[in-house]
Amino acid sequence: MKFADIPGHDDVKKRLREMADSGRIPHALLLEGPAGAGKFALARAFAQYIHCTARTPEGDSCGKCPSCLQHQAFNHIDTVYSFPVVKKNSKPTISDDYADVFREFMGKYPYMDFDRWLEALDNINAQPQIFVEEGNELLRRLTFMARQARFKVVLLWLPERMKEETANKLLKLVEEPFGDTIFLMVSNNARRILPTIYSRTQRVNVRRYDDDELASILMARGFDFEMARDAARIAEGNVNEALKLADVSKERMQYFDLFVELMRKAYARKVGDLRVWSQTVAALGREPVMQFIDYCTRLIRESFLLHLGNTPLLTMNAAESAFTAKFFPFINERNVEDMAALFDAARRDIAGNANAKIIFFDLAVRVIILIRRR
Repeated sequence: MKFADIPGHDDVKKRLREMADSGRIPHALLLEGPAGAGKFALARAFAQYIHCTARTPEGDSCGKCPSCLQHQAFNHIDTVYSFPVVKKNSKPTISDDYADVFREFMGKYPYMDFDRWLEALDNINAQPQIFVEEGNELLRRLTFMARQARFKVVLLWLPERMKEETANKLLKLVEEPFGDTIFLMVSNNARRILPTIYSRTQRVNVRRYDDDELASILMARGFDFEMARDAARIAEGNVNEALKLADVSKERMQYFDLFVELMRKAYARKVGDLRVWSQTVAALGREPVMQFIDYCTRLIRESFLLHLGNTPLLTMNAAESAFTAKFFPFINERNVEDMAALFDAARRDIAGNANAKIIFFDLAVRVIILIRRR
């Protein structure tokens, strides 16, 4: 990972570059800021820059020397990765037990999507932590001198997920550091880091991407301008969330078309058409149906916010905005609560394995009544 591979953050790159060029690198550096801002990518690029033996005049690692090639393959001998994991069969578990999984994860998701990490761990309900055994392993590995470079670099992802015993062990390493060791920590929630560790780090704040920067990142990945712009606005600077929004845009537009069809045919009282509509929705399958209900609930909420004139809270894309600009008068104080309750009840029934065709036809008929309550 080179600095040039990471969009934006020129101020952070400049600061990191100056640390390495001057030889005054703090023994414990913390990159803190919101999730999806590219902090870990910056830490990786900084580690590669520290180890690079042929830095470019532009202030970047060369990408060609043996150290750079090892970094790009995630196997530099003087680089240690430490990150949250889940226990394996209740046995002592350290990061190295998931080394191959983490390498693949870093390659696929350089912005370190934590939800994707849970999937990689094959346990989406887990609470990954950095266990006390990890502190013991770090102490053991850092006792040895750097083998190839001047510095050993520990890339520690999410120190806020350290158990207290782990944090206390790490505190000793931070308070009495080895002369050839640099800790590069990356945090999404620095307030949860043990205060004694936090106070001993030099902090670099990494801001969120603004909407234009984020849209540019998405367009560089092949998304069109409109889709990229809408996803960037809703994601609030988080690259991971923006990518998810852009990826599901096709499904979102399908849900949008079904919502519009429901409201228009309900207003026109086309009961026969609504029966066909209910069959179409039911055929989507249980999980997509529940996602569709959630989508309808959100669009009803946003239409009511538009009715109230509370536009700063809206998160609609261009197509949704164009429709709700005419639709919002039909969602008002006299029907919004009943409309939301109707969709909530449908969701509960679907979750309970009720007949989806019956549920959605009943819902559609009730919308006929509610949508004319003005």
